[in-house]
Amino acid sequence: MNDDSAPLNETEPDLPAIDFQSPGRFSVHNPASDALPPRLLEPAPFRLGEHAALERFHTPEQAQAHALALLQQAQSSICLYSPDLEHLLYNHSSVQDACTQLLLANPRNQLRILLRDVSRPIKNGHRLLNLAQRITSNLHIRKINPDLPSEDSAYLLVDRCGLLLRPKPETYSGYALYNDAGRVRGQQAQFNQAWDTSLLDPDLRSFLL
Repeated sequence: MNDDSAPLNETEPDLPAIDFQSPGRFSVHNPASDALPPRLLEPAPFRLGEHAALERFHTPEQAQAHALALLQQAQSSICLYSPDLEHLLYNHSSVQDACTQLLLANPRNQLRILLRDVSRPIKNGHRLLNLAQRITSNLHIRKINPDLPSEDSAYLLVDRCGLLLRPKPETYSGYALYNDAGRVRGQQAQFNQAWDTSLLDPDLRSFLL
């Protein structure tokens, strides 16, 4: 007896086999990073307060070496007169570490920076600006008064005997002195005069607050 309610035993028609060929394995090549590890700076091998000779330099690397040597040996004060905090010379972890060490060693130690243009380091970022946000008591940054005559040179003064001077800031030629109290005294007087007439730029004030 047939059960009409039982499902019909139908077979599905045969389908043609699919011919699939694997295209193989693919290798994923991520582009190499363009970022290079920060280059270590080596300070010049001269002692602050001891080396008497005038040391001339003509390349950015030589200027960096002398600047770092002076900064790392500072014991009481650093004064920087710069067009725009000169990224190549002063925007480096070794420079920041040297300045931090000076400022934290004694609350009377000072770092004073005079700039002709504050917009560029604010826009591009700078380690010394970041440091100024953290250490506000003895690190001060001001703008050279544009309405008064000012020097065209760029220089770094360390304690009472160290000087790095570049007569033309657009080049890296200049000289470094490690033990010349007389010349540093004269340059310090010019810096102090410019500092006394300097301004606190509104953009810089907003950035540091």
